[in-house]
Amino acid sequence: MRNQISFHQDPQDLFLNPAQDSGVTLLFSAAFFWREVEPALITGFASSAYPEMNHKIEAFLTVTRRHKAFSKAVEFNTVPVLLQNASFRKSFSLANDKCLLSGASGTRLLNRYCWENEEEDHDPEETLVAYFRKCQAKNHAASIPVWQGPLPQGVAIAIECRNTFNYYHFITESLSQLAVLAEIGFAGDIFFHFPNNPEKTRPFAADFVAALFPELAGRVFFERAPKDYDYVITALDFFSTYFQFPAEVVGSLDHLAPSDAMWRGQDAYRGSQAILAMNSFHASLRALRKRALAAIEGHDFSHLPKRFFVGRDRTQARDRKMDGEAQLFEMLQLFGFDYVVFEHLTPLDQIALMANAEMMVSYHGAGFTNMLFAGPQAYVLELGTLQTAIYRWGDFWSIAHAAGCRYVSFFADYNKADPLQDPSFDVDGIVPVALSDRAVAEVMTFIVSILGKTPDLPSAQTVQILAERLIAVHEFDRVLLLLERHARFVPGHLALCLAKAECHKHRGEFHSELFALHQAYEADRERWQTLIRMIWCAKKCDAPDVMTWALACLRHDFPKRYAVLTKTKPWMRQIA
Repeated sequence: MRNQISFHQDPQDLFLNPAQDSGVTLLFSAAFFWREVEPALITGFASSAYPEMNHKIEAFLTVTRRHKAFSKAVEFNTVPVLLQNASFRKSFSLANDKCLLSGASGTRLLNRYCWENEEEDHDPEETLVAYFRKCQAKNHAASIPVWQGPLPQGVAIAIECRNTFNYYHFITESLSQLAVLAEIGFAGDIFFHFPNNPEKTRPFAADFVAALFPELAGRVFFERAPKDYDYVITALDFFSTYFQFPAEVVGSLDHLAPSDAMWRGQDAYRGSQAILAMNSFHASLRALRKRALAAIEGHDFSHLPKRFFVGRDRTQARDRKMDGEAQLFEMLQLFGFDYVVFEHLTPLDQIALMANAEMMVSYHGAGFTNMLFAGPQAYVLELGTLQTAIYRWGDFWSIAHAAGCRYVSFFADYNKADPLQDPSFDVDGIVPVALSDRAVAEVMTFIVSILGKTPDLPSAQTVQILAERLIAVHEFDRVLLLLERHARFVPGHLALCLAKAECHKHRGEFHSELFALHQAYEADRERWQTLIRMIWCAKKCDAPDVMTWALACLRHDFPKRYAVLTKTKPWMRQIA
């Protein structure tokens, strides 16, 4: 029973409030709770062979863009702390018999509390929200204490592990903590505590420790939980701490949220926390990335490809073979792509492969963990399904944000008997991907365009799809080349004219933007939004005649829109 945690107790007795409960002290004052950083370029596209499935995927993507994607990414600090009367049970850490809410481990604790109390006569989620509100009230004028004096003699470092066989969890959650803790110049022993049978431990865990932390040789040990300590050093991530302190202390993130339809601010609802998780990353990830890139400096990795498709070692991982993989790779080879398997590479080769990558393509899996080491120039293309979009996509956003790369997903079909039937995650697990011929074509036209080869497409619709996807990844020059090659489709086509206007706008070519907007208006005179864009563009171009004409058209054809516009901008009436 020493390895068990009872979740049938009041949250204030179960979870540690670091500003009120004893047992945790900072080794030194934290420089920040969180800070805004530039986000990675993250987007996704529907690429099913079936219209009804594309409709579902597009609906999900629209909700994500409108209500979940923050305007900036958030970096939560990760700091060394000293725990007193510490216990490592399962994949969790405790101090004075209270669970530490830190990073992904903290999120799992909160989820576990809700699952364990589903049958109780209270709503467990509302109970947790009330707990965090009480913490905020108590912590209005409080802070986490800082350790004073020398550390206790013989103190060790200990890090909890979700397990030692899942690459994603070990690298992003546990090894990243070591990257922070190694910076304090600690000279003692270091323990990774895990819940699984040691026979399931994979060699990659020890291999990455040895490759990235050679100075710790002989001092790092993997030991199964439970384990108790009088004192021990570990890492505290401030993600859950954000909900334990009031905005006056930690600052509010509300201004970054796109809407309040799903984001609940500092009320710690699970859905709101999930939104914050996908828009944030832990400072420990950035620390691990920094150490990894430093480890490959001065080495020759010229033997590694810059364009590659990542396959899977099916002797070590679950077999999720993608239907259409052979067809896609056959096409990729024509453009200089190699086939690689991460498990067959050394840790430093894996890091260098991503650091120097021009483009990585693969189907959904733990291999996308290595996106952490990608450079800002890299395109990381994921092939997934609606299921991976809903349940797994957000997990990799944080890695992309920490790396600052370009993370693009194509959501295709399920590789199963009835591809239109949505699988049950609990029953079916992650269902592999099926790429139809159409999906292969869409993925390849996108890839070759990014690589500087303008494809020859058969219809205005296919040009529109590709143009809109290239705009989504800010490849405006390539869109203009695409439209120039297919100039015969542009006149009279609203979407292509608007795409052209959008590209000129981002290039600062406002006269060209105005001309393209006029083409869009001629293509569809029932669209009032085009006239309003023309008005503002004409103002930037200092073209009063065009502005007068557009206002007159708006007043004549769309009087209600004209009234709304000129109510807040009365000076426009004088021009019209």
